This record gives sequence, structure tokens and C-alpha cells, in this order.
Amino acid sequence: MISLTYPWALLLALLPLLFLTRKQNNEPVDAPVIPIGHWLSGMPGVSTSGRASPMWRKLLILLAWLLLVIALGRPQHVGEQIQMPITGRDLMLVVDISPSMEEQDMVLHGRSINRLQAVKRVLDDFINQREGDRLGLILFGTEPYVQAPLTFDRETVRTLLNESGLGMAGRATAIGDAIGLAVKRLRDRPQEQRVAIMLTDGANTAGEISPDKATEIAAAAGVRLYTIGIGAESLLQRGLLGTRRVNPSRDLDEDLLKRMAEQTGGYYFRARSLPELEMIYDSINQLEPIEQEGQFFRPVTELYVWPAGFAIAIWLLLITIRLLQGRHHPIDPEADRG
Repeated sequence: MISLTYPWALLLALLPLLFLTRKQNNEPVDAPVIPIGHWLSGMPGVSTSGRASPMWRKLLILLAWLLLVIALGRPQHVGEQIQMPITGRDLMLVVDISPSMEEQDMVLHGRSINRLQAVKRVLDDFINQREGDRLGLILFGTEPYVQAPLTFDRETVRTLLNESGLGMAGRATAIGDAIGLAVKRLRDRPQEQRVAIMLTDGANTAGEISPDKATEIAAAAGVRLYTIGIGAESLLQRGLLGTRRVNPSRDLDEDLLKRMAEQTGGYYFRARSLPELEMIYDSINQLEPIEQEGQFFRPVTELYVWPAGFAIAIWLLLITIRLLQGRHHPIDPEADRG
């Protein structure tokens, strides 16, 4: 529908009535004349022989004035009501991309893949299902960095995750710094919505903030931590002396990850295989969104430029016509003196 932001501006349409001119016999002329008409009549080089302006010119001037008044009223087209997505959680995904994530102890369709590949595959589905949530992405190794700030644009988060590579953030593992950065990005959000999901396959080996200190900061800021330890517990490894069974997750600090989750009201999960990792994110995906009323808005398109543009076009047309008439009918000084 069409509406006016300032409907009272339409009262200006009556302004020409204040400038009605009268003839000597005190009878009104056949059309109102507004100031712009007098201005046009008095232009240099234009005949002012006293002849009345043609009716079509007066009507065009009046039309231009009315269009300008409508433009001042700021007409708008208001579209149909649209419901915004209900806001759920603010989820910050914190992913370890240190070189240890290259360990190929995950299996997909009978083929070995490394841990980061498994994480990308599972998170792709997880991100797709979190409609209504703001998602962010922090990648960390020796140092953490924000790959994607909190956003409703899930496709961008997914793309940036898939473009991440092993070792991009260094060769060590700064768990404390990563959590500290996540808290910094979440602390300005509503307290009930702050959630960080951290996945790692090792222990804290770098950083300026200890994991315990970072956990205290997260708890004080109301950030709930869900920690995931990834990596198989048994793997056959071939060597010169034959095949032996090793634990590829011997460096994983499970006690730390459990403590971090418990102190912030979250949970710790252990992902030894790709199906387990999928189940973990399915469990996290069951977080109940915060119950909020859906927000509605109506798209608004400004229309004032059209009447304003037509009014200017009419006035320019009238000015051009009077200038052309002035060239063909030059002013007679004797007539002016008379």
C-alpha cells in the first residue's frame, strides 16, 4: 500500500489560494497564480507585456506545485509483512587446525580421511541445520583468529571452514587463547545465548592464557562451553618391524576438556570415529532455542523522488518555453515605459 510519512504537508497544496490575483473590477482570474508563476513571468529576456499567461501554463505550474507538495509528504510503498527468523543461539565454532589434525584415523566409506576432513564434513551438516542461529568460526593453532564473525550467513561460515587448511594458524595448540577469543566475541551477546563449541585433538601447548584461566573468564561471562576431543584410540601402524597398534590420541588432554565443560555448564564429548562425531553434533543440535516472539517488518520503498522529479521536469520545461518565447518576442523598451 501507499502511505505518506508527513500527511500534514498536503496542507501546503492550499498555499496558491493566498496568491489569487484579482482584476480591476475585483473579479477573480480564471486560474490561481503562485509565486513561481510571477518568477517565470519576470525572467530577464522574457516578454512581460502584461498579457495573461495561457491557461495551460498556469495548470502546469499548479501541477508542479502539487507534485512538489506530494513529494514533501514523503510517499512510501509499504510491502507485505515479513517475519524475521527467530533468533536462537549465538554459536561460536572453535576448531583446532594444528598439524596433528592431519592424523588419518577417521574412516569414510571404507577410506581413511584425516581428522580435519571429518570435522569439515560433519560441521557442514551441523551448520546447515542451525537456521535462526548466529554462527561464528574461530580457527586456532599456535594462535587463534576469527575466520568468520557471528553472522546469520551460514553459507559464508561453511565456505570459510572448508577453505581452512592444516597449519594455517601455527603448529602448536593454544586452547586457552582460543577460548579467550571466543568469549571476547560472545560477551556482548544476550547472556542466555552464548555458546562455544570447541574441537581439538591435543593438549594446550602454547598461548598467553591458560585454559583454566580462560574457563574462569568464560564462566564469569556466561559462555557455555561444549568441548569435543577427536581422535581414535587404536590404530594399526605399519613399520619396518611389522604392524603394531598405537594410540593416536595419546596427547589428548581429556581431563582438561571435561573440566572446561563442567565449569561452564556445558558437556564434554569424545569422538573416536566419524559416526560418533556426527552423533555429538546431533546432540548439540538439540539445544532448545530461546523462546522469543518472531520479529516482523514491512519493506518500505521511498517514492518521493518520482513526484519531485516530475515537478522539476515541468518547471524546467516552462523555463525553456519562456526563454524560447523571449527570443522570438524581444522586450520593447518603449512598451515597458508605457
